[in-house]
Amino acid sequence: MTIDRMNPEGLSKPTGYSHVAVVSAGRQVHISGQVAFDASGAVVGKGDIGAQAEQVYANLAKALAAAGADFSKVFKMNTYVVGLKPEMLPPIRAARAKHFGDGPYPASTLVGVTALVHPDLLIEVEVSALLD
Repeated sequence: MTIDRMNPEGLSKPTGYSHVAVVSAGRQVHISGQVAFDASGAVVGKGDIGAQAEQVYANLAKALAAAGADFSKVFKMNTYVVGLKPEMLPPIRAARAKHFGDGPYPASTLVGVTALVHPDLLIEVEVSALLD
């Protein structure tokens, strides 16, 4: 099974994502939105988007591994950020780059929201990945 990631001509140059991900038939895993909770349920990095993003991606790595996948198999990612501002993007991108490296990158959506499930949470990320 394959994932073909594309950035068609005529679309803007993406920064850390692909415009299109075509997945051949196969088993998939859909990971619920992960937030900056540690294993005990405590918020990591209160008020710090970079620390929270690091925790979120660490949680995603654990969830993907439990399903038999890793970030190279992710084809779709949705990110939700409370009170999104341009200055929040570099630390989010840095955390993402630690796990995706130079790519390939999934099709991705980033949305600003007013709140998440806990008042101290700033970011939530959900992913879908190809298993085989």
